Amino acid sequence: MYQKILVPVDGSSTSNLGLDEAIRLAQLTKGRLRLIHVIDELSFALAMDAYSGHAGDWLGVLRKEGARVLEEARERATTAGVAVETALRDNFSNSVHELVTAEAAQWPADLIVLGTHGRRGVGRLVLGSSAEHILRYAPVPVLLVRAPEAKSRAKAVAESIRVSLPSAALGLE
Repeated sequence: MYQKILVPVDGSSTSNLGLDEAIRLAQLTKGRLRLIHVIDELSFALAMDAYSGHAGDWLGVLRKEGARVLEEARERATTAGVAVETALRDNFSNSVHELVTAEAAQWPADLIVLGTHGRRGVGRLVLGSSAEHILRYAPVPVLLVRAPEAKSRAKAVAESIRVSLPSAALGLE
């Protein structure tokens, strides 16, 4: 079964949902995790923008933050009794999905588990989807763990439609 599980992490709540699911799987299969954090051109550009008034070592800041994210995730897995190792990648010639799929092939992983926002339509087009690219190009199965916000949004839309329709249209009269 899934003995070697690759988990991309970025410290977000969505990423943590994927990590939690990977930990549960590893506990069930007596498997181990490799946690990967990727610093890419986009994260570098966002850091430069966020610290635009600060002349400094942006890559160093991103590496330090990436190491912190990996350490926190490692502690969660270790506390749960799961064997874990970490990898920090900062290759600007490749995208996040290329680095994750390359890591899966090189390690080699049996499964990739990652959290996703589950965006659709314009939101996905504007923001792109690393999860979708990983799903398309991964050399191994991929488990996508959807964020509850995505489910809640759909439920909220359905609820707003129900509330806004006249009760006669719903057959409630």
